[in-house]
Amino acid sequence: MKKIHIIHENSEWTNHLTKRLEELQLDYEEWFLDQGLVDLSKEPPEGVFYNRISASSHTRNHRFAPELTESVLAWLERYGKKVLNGNRALRLEVSKVNQYMALNAAGIKTPETFAAVGKEQIIEAAENLNKPSFITKHNRAGKGLGVQLFHSVDALKNYVYSDSFEEPLDGTTLIQEYIEAPDASITRCEFIGGKFMYAVKVDTSKGFELCPADVCQVDDLFCPAGEQEEKPKFEIRENFTHDILSSYETFLLENGIDIAGIEFIQDKEGTIYTYDVNTNTNYNKDAEAKYGQYGMLELAKYLGEQLKTV
Repeated sequence: MKKIHIIHENSEWTNHLTKRLEELQLDYEEWFLDQGLVDLSKEPPEGVFYNRISASSHTRNHRFAPELTESVLAWLERYGKKVLNGNRALRLEVSKVNQYMALNAAGIKTPETFAAVGKEQIIEAAENLNKPSFITKHNRAGKGLGVQLFHSVDALKNYVYSDSFEEPLDGTTLIQEYIEAPDASITRCEFIGGKFMYAVKVDTSKGFELCPADVCQVDDLFCPAGEQEEKPKFEIRENFTHDILSSYETFLLENGIDIAGIEFIQDKEGTIYTYDVNTNTNYNKDAEAKYGQYGMLELAKYLGEQLKTV
């Protein structure tokens, strides 16, 4: 019997989706890929396969989940199965360098960025960037891992040569110009089936770890989900329209990405800089409840429609 297969390594980010699938009475099965065995000579089961593996899997002791998933996706694609967010999407998920190069190839502007391996090279990159303020981030990250703001090369040196320096999983640190938004916010655009669903305004005034999932309020010090403040961290931008949306949809189509959250920041001149493509996107329930639109419900409906086509 054909069914929806959900490939992931974090149930806390997936249970909201499975609840919606159950509401819609859709048959599904979870493939938890923290470890596993793949018989490459055996044909996969029937159905739709949705990849939700995250670049931050190593923070949950699932170090090789992306590598195992790459093998599974190659196996599924070899047999012509319907795969959503396949191997190309996975490669972009685990490498911001790959993201930026793909975005640039699609004519989408990203912040000026250097990729560096080695502490001396990180310092050299900041010197070559020659910006009054810049940020560091991990190439393979998720959840804002390794994102720090610096206002001088000397401050960066103090960090890089200290015990608090965070070594990136793949050894690659990005040094990126700091784009300052007048209202200290970014915008996250959500897409299902490669089509724009809604945009969320995210307050960045208290940190860069911007995972919208409910569980982040426990796991992440600066994660905004569920915080009790007068001004909510997440607000859906009603009736948001912009020319960038058509560019994003073309980018997603060209790169085989079906479900994603794309983040951009807008400077005081109105220039948009796109800096993150999250193919394991989550949604904030408080923002959605206020707006009356629910990402996981729409995603479950989409998966159901895809199941009908196989």
